[in-house]
Amino acid sequence: MIKITSVFLGLLLFTNISFAELKIGFVNVPKVMEKAPQAEQAKKRLEKEFSPRDKQLVAQQKEIKKLEEKLTRDASVMGESERRNLERDIVGKKREAARSQQEFREDFNLRRNEELGKLQRRIYEAVKALAKEGSYDLLLTDGVIHASDKIDITSEIQSKLASMPK
Repeated sequence: MIKITSVFLGLLLFTNISFAELKIGFVNVPKVMEKAPQAEQAKKRLEKEFSPRDKQLVAQQKEIKKLEEKLTRDASVMGESERRNLERDIVGKKREAARSQQEFREDFNLRRNEELGKLQRRIYEAVKALAKEGSYDLLLTDGVIHASDKIDITSEIQSKLASMPK
């Protein structure tokens, strides 16, 4: 019994010593993503890429609104066939606008996800590089309930990202 207790206490002591030598850090990835210069650049690229299509969608909506106003205003003085043609035109333009908006959303979401994937890979590279440079044994991220400021290296990751080529 004394031998078992001695072995147990020895293991417990050894475990405490080995834990004392571990270097642990925590990274707040959402905070890094929010403040990364690459995120702002990705946002600008998306705006530049999708701005013309967005303006086109707005113009389509304005055209539909004008046609609807014309129908409301002039319906009583229009001939039956002219009114039906205008109504068909409005319905057709609404369908086309809805289809264009759906395509826009799908294309935008696809590109946004591509940009997000690139950013996540860059953050991962920065975390790996900092882990090697700082000789960290363990870096934690999502799912951590609490991390003291002593082990939070989020600002170091942000600095690393800022120094990476854009």
